[in-house]
Amino acid sequence: MNTNLSFTKTPMATAIGLAITASALGISPQALAEEEALVEEVVVTGSRIKRDGFSNSSPIDVLSAEQAITQGYTSVGALLQNTTIAAGSPQVTAASSSAFVQNGGVGTATLSLRGLGANRTLVLLNGRRAGPAGTRGGVSSFDLNVLPLSSVERIEILKDGASSIYGSDAVAGVVNIITKKTDGGTLDAFITQPGSSGGEQQRISASWGKTFEKGNFRITADYNRQAELERDDRSFFRCGEQYVFDPNTGARRDVIDPRTGNPHCADPNGGIWGHVWIYDYQGPGGNVPAANNRLAQFDDDGDLGNYVRGYAEDASNPDFITTPPGWFPVGYDRASDGVTNFQHPFYDDTSLVPETETFTVYGEGEYQLSDSTTAYTEVLLNRRKTRQDGYRQYWSYIYNETFFGGNPLSAGWNGAQWFSPTPITDHSDTDIEVDYGRFVAGLRGDFAEDWSWDVSFQYSNSSGDYKNDQVYNDSIRDQNWLHGSCAGTPTSVRGVPCIDVPWLDPALLAGNVSPEIAEFLFGTETGNTKYEQWSVEAVVTGNLMELPAGDLGVAFGVHYRDDSINDTPGEITLAGNAWLTSASGITKGDDNTKAVFAEIDIPVLKDKPGIEDLSINGSARYTDVDSYGDDITYKVGLNWQIIPQVRVRASQGTSFRTPALFELFLADETSSLAQSRVDPCIRWGAALDGGDINQRIADNCASEGIPATFGGAAISSTIITGGGFGVLEAETSKSKTVGVIFQLEELDFSLSVDYFDITVKDEVSQIGAGNIVTGCYNSNNFSTEPLCDLFDRSGIGSDGIGGVNNIMDSFINIAEQRNRGIDIAARYQTELPWGNLLVEAQTTYQLEDEIDLFLDPNDPPQDTNGELGDPKWIGQMSATLTRGDWSFFWATNYIGKANNYGPDAFNGNTTTLRGETVEVILEADSTWYHAFSVTRTFDDAGINLLLGVANAFNEKPPRVTTLNLGEIETQGNSAFYSQYDWLARRFFVNLTKTF
Repeated sequence: MNTNLSFTKTPMATAIGLAITASALGISPQALAEEEALVEEVVVTGSRIKRDGFSNSSPIDVLSAEQAITQGYTSVGALLQNTTIAAGSPQVTAASSSAFVQNGGVGTATLSLRGLGANRTLVLLNGRRAGPAGTRGGVSSFDLNVLPLSSVERIEILKDGASSIYGSDAVAGVVNIITKKTDGGTLDAFITQPGSSGGEQQRISASWGKTFEKGNFRITADYNRQAELERDDRSFFRCGEQYVFDPNTGARRDVIDPRTGNPHCADPNGGIWGHVWIYDYQGPGGNVPAANNRLAQFDDDGDLGNYVRGYAEDASNPDFITTPPGWFPVGYDRASDGVTNFQHPFYDDTSLVPETETFTVYGEGEYQLSDSTTAYTEVLLNRRKTRQDGYRQYWSYIYNETFFGGNPLSAGWNGAQWFSPTPITDHSDTDIEVDYGRFVAGLRGDFAEDWSWDVSFQYSNSSGDYKNDQVYNDSIRDQNWLHGSCAGTPTSVRGVPCIDVPWLDPALLAGNVSPEIAEFLFGTETGNTKYEQWSVEAVVTGNLMELPAGDLGVAFGVHYRDDSINDTPGEITLAGNAWLTSASGITKGDDNTKAVFAEIDIPVLKDKPGIEDLSINGSARYTDVDSYGDDITYKVGLNWQIIPQVRVRASQGTSFRTPALFELFLADETSSLAQSRVDPCIRWGAALDGGDINQRIADNCASEGIPATFGGAAISSTIITGGGFGVLEAETSKSKTVGVIFQLEELDFSLSVDYFDITVKDEVSQIGAGNIVTGCYNSNNFSTEPLCDLFDRSGIGSDGIGGVNNIMDSFINIAEQRNRGIDIAARYQTELPWGNLLVEAQTTYQLEDEIDLFLDPNDPPQDTNGELGDPKWIGQMSATLTRGDWSFFWATNYIGKANNYGPDAFNGNTTTLRGETVEVILEADSTWYHAFSVTRTFDDAGINLLLGVANAFNEKPPRVTTLNLGEIETQGNSAFYSQYDWLARRFFVNLTKTF
């Protein structure tokens, strides 16, 4: 574990300061540690052995808190998620609340290195594990919201696996957050204001530190607020135009809304709303237009008849649909597509970035008990409040007035049909409050001449309440397919008097619900998640002997850890009465880990021709986990200083990750999903014509004998999920790195180039019900696709084709994921006539990002490298000019071009839309984001003032086609990935007062 570092004016402090400055964009500190005056020894991230500098065989980036401030970041998470090691793959974090489902619940900020997932990135706080925080059963990772930026001195990122050093979870790398130890007091205020409302940020903090004869302490209090960003707050998220083109002329060929003359807003995420879905049983010649989704829409504005025709009438044909006045068929051709209700105002008001407030108190201190023994402690208390506004649809199944025995409550609706009315509501909000506490106590000391020891205890506790709006299942289910009123009967679960819901009322369908009906349909519940972790660790390190090339350093240690989770959903969910939501039980379980580890650093040669210094580092760890068993991991590294200007480093090691508690003990859940939401083969002919599916899906549906006019099943699909205790295997991984560092002292220039290769086997994953079925039918190898074995469809091989029945979506071990690429970093510093100039740059070129689900020779791996969300190139560059009390800063973040046209993706750039071939845009050009800031220091007053602008040129996310092609995540008109800036141009100011 990392020894606390003194920041007095010692040679080591100077070296650390140099490393922090020089590593601002990832220059590895090994390349900068040639200070001849370096005499102190410390432990750095990636090793347990004290060294006389930062010599290490593994690449490490060092970030300072000041870097975040100069670029307009207000949190640890924002700083880390924008590093090149993280930004090359999607980050599912607090900033993607309602758009993605994330482990840890809404508002949790986690970090995924190399795109391997937050579960495979270990976060340390001052060299010790930091326990998870969050809500719901998926808690497993440290929430970066817990620690305020104001308490951070620097962050060290180890960029390869390190399970042999730190244990399970250190698969993709290790993030070590190191807190401030300085004396004196600080008041700090930071405000970020976008050019348009939404997404504002404010932070205020106060801290005080003091060093006395036998110890020191520091305490920090911090308040941070992230304002909500609604979809409607940004024009590029507001209206999801289709954005398709004539392949011959390049002219736009979107469906046009005749009421405005503009392309129709048809964001598939917003969805159609307020319709009556028609299940039509007429034969040929019926009056319900053929379509993938047969929809009846009410004429709220009184002008729908000017654009589309009504239902044909024939009094002699009892099968013809008849409706009350004002209802029209929509969604069956270009003209009716243009007036179909999409993107209700409820949708525009939902949160893209939730409102989040954090309150934090952090304190640490140490006291010298004797000349050789020091006691230390850390206390971290945090409360996070997050609110997310949402919307949802809900639906029932009802007979018309006469068909199948009829229902008199469906007055005016007749014919050979039954219906599924689909109202919309904004009763879909989430409020979360998480209390997190972490306590560390330890002793460390020295013995003999150059041996030291450290024993520590760490305890963390996360307790999170999650309050969710729900729709009562029995209020809907009890009324499905009734032949009359339900009045006078109790509901099947709650036992309250049943109220007839006016399902065909246009006001209800549009979201205007009477108080009486709202009380009957809607409820709110609160669940709670508790996660506890405690651990004890002891380490001894020192020099075993002196060899001709230097000291033989060793470290030995033991570790014991206990984790437990108890997630209790709200009473509605526990009763299985949350509509279209999992019927879930309590997720409860615990696990303990025991480990012994050792490390050795062998100086091999020194001061030889072509070998200034050559050392080998090795480490091994034996781990025994109750839920899994035991395993041994290792790591071997080479550090070779060829000449003073050139150093080569290399490492190879293994890591493993035992399944997280929620992956093991998640309570069995069953949920349902309407066939229309899960089965891509429903009316696949019309779906292809309407641009709702691609040609590959249509071909695979046809190959299974499913007719192009298949109407789907009436009964919803059943989704079965649960933990994998007793079934799941631990993940294993192997990582390799090879790098070279060039340092030209006379030019003050450094360059590092590192190759990395990480392979994870038996990766634990939950694929998702929709992904399972769609992935099956979207496969290039449909006949042998293993995903197709995870669900069943009734009627295959018989006279009739049925719907998708049971979908198995529990946690499973997928075969393999591999990520490899090249990191390049450079630093140059020079003195100019008008000041000191520092230029830094870092880039990551990703060679491969491949996932193989089942190692099936007939189903090749999927390589997403170069697709949107997974660009090949990511880069950063900055320049700082310092002159006296002034400092001028510029930085740019680069996201490389990306596209989804390859054979593993859409496999082309055209599709059909209403019988017309159209060109689709599934690519993004290179994107640059620029930040500028200027800092003025008033030394006499102890004041530091910073003014800046982020995304200075107001760069918008790339615009792409929004048809539901199964390729790109979109919101509004834009590709929706964490690499792209969602807030647009924003101005920021930071004022600091020290005393």
